Amino acid sequence: MYKIVTSSVASVMVLSLLAGCSGTGKEPGGAVKEGSPEASAKKTFTALLDNNATFPYSKDWPFWKWLEEKTGVTLQVQTPSGKLTDSLNLTIASNNLPDLMSMPSRRDSDRFGQQGALVNILDYLDQMPNLKKWIEKYPDEAKAMLAADGKMYMFPNQGFGETNRMIWMYREDIFKKHGLTMPKTYEELYQTMKKLKEAYPDSYPLSLRFGQIPDEMYAHMTTNYQTGADAYYDFDKKEWRYGPIEDNYKAMVAMWNKFYKEGLIPPDFLSIQTKQWQDTMSTDKSFITIDYISRVDFFNNAMKKEKPDYNMQFMAPPAGLPGGKQLNPYFHYLDGGMTVASTSKNVKDVMKFMDFFYTEEGKTLASWGKEGDSYVVENGQKKFKPEFTDVTEMRKITGLQANRGVYTWIDYNSHLSLFSKDLQNAYKEAAKYDPVAMQPRPSFTEKENEVLSVTGQALKKHREESFAKFVLGTRSLDEWGKYVEEMKNLGAQKLVDTYKEAYKRVESTQLKVK
Repeated sequence: MYKIVTSSVASVMVLSLLAGCSGTGKEPGGAVKEGSPEASAKKTFTALLDNNATFPYSKDWPFWKWLEEKTGVTLQVQTPSGKLTDSLNLTIASNNLPDLMSMPSRRDSDRFGQQGALVNILDYLDQMPNLKKWIEKYPDEAKAMLAADGKMYMFPNQGFGETNRMIWMYREDIFKKHGLTMPKTYEELYQTMKKLKEAYPDSYPLSLRFGQIPDEMYAHMTTNYQTGADAYYDFDKKEWRYGPIEDNYKAMVAMWNKFYKEGLIPPDFLSIQTKQWQDTMSTDKSFITIDYISRVDFFNNAMKKEKPDYNMQFMAPPAGLPGGKQLNPYFHYLDGGMTVASTSKNVKDVMKFMDFFYTEEGKTLASWGKEGDSYVVENGQKKFKPEFTDVTEMRKITGLQANRGVYTWIDYNSHLSLFSKDLQNAYKEAAKYDPVAMQPRPSFTEKENEVLSVTGQALKKHREESFAKFVLGTRSLDEWGKYVEEMKNLGAQKLVDTYKEAYKRVESTQLKVK
């Protein structure tokens, strides 16, 4: 039926199925029946979609065949030769826009949308019955996609953000060997690491990939201490605050300074890169870490032959304060997504195309593929066929969820089904330590973005430099009061007020779907 078309410089991503209303030539939910009159009326859309080096495009992906059985659309796709953001800037500037464009973040779509380059999706909800129902079912996810002007320039998504979960992990085998239990507080963590240091003098019990993902690490550490790495919303006090000048933040810095002075973390922990960290965690040089949840299987699978007893497991996040909460930050959302160009001559048809993403059938196709080809149903439960035993390989082989632009609404059970029992348990346990809600992500006006770019970056730079100095001991914590004044002079309150105003605007916005 339909073919995915690529140019000589393009790799292809995937979208899902064509949507619409029930009627002649349509399956329930809006899918096009193979051989129907609608199917013969082919449509072609152009698209600029991101690429992923881990799952490089293959024309032999069976997903293309599954799409051919469901869509009446040909995608003429281009992918960036470098960063997607750079390609988007050039494309927007040229005014020669494809029908569909993948955006790496909502901040990009909000910016381009308010410049007039993108379509307001809410204007077409009457032609998107499935998305309308989805928004009514998931209003928080939908509202999170609203721009400062109350419009929606990016299609909302749900499910795939679970891949972004970060957790504490520990070597269960080492802990059992030395009669140690999981620490519930940072003080217990400190005492546990001292015992590990005694048992393994050449080790640094706690090691982080800090140099590779600093923002995520700051978020983890500050969440443990019930503060924030930047401007943050305090759900208990119902107010915006600036974390890096709070007493809780100071307590966190003091603890990490203690870790550093006593050799419990590597001397270069602020600059450690991924390979260095992986080697450390694999050679009995470190036993506790923070990283993406999939690292449970990553380490255990890699070490299975060399060290059969090696056992990396989920660790409950320690509370930084006496009597404090054991919490992980809420990272499990996907910031990027799909947008439609305002210059497109196919807007209505593109909207119908995208609408199918929000049906159960569309979710199943994007998550599991085709029954009989990639998955089977046993006792009412979907499961991938025996040849698929690893998520990464499954995505490479099938093309399922192989890159941004191929999914909006995902059944994450498709991934979980291919994980080990240990990793499945990690997901189950991690959910117990989610905060009451994820931090608000208000959209900003052009003027507010300028505050974030100038004032926000100046504060971030000084925060990071000061954190390093305090932890490494090149600046005494006796100067904390002076540091707080420095941050206030750089505009800490101005940043908080900017978030407060943007949040107030979002809260007062009514998401109308009828």
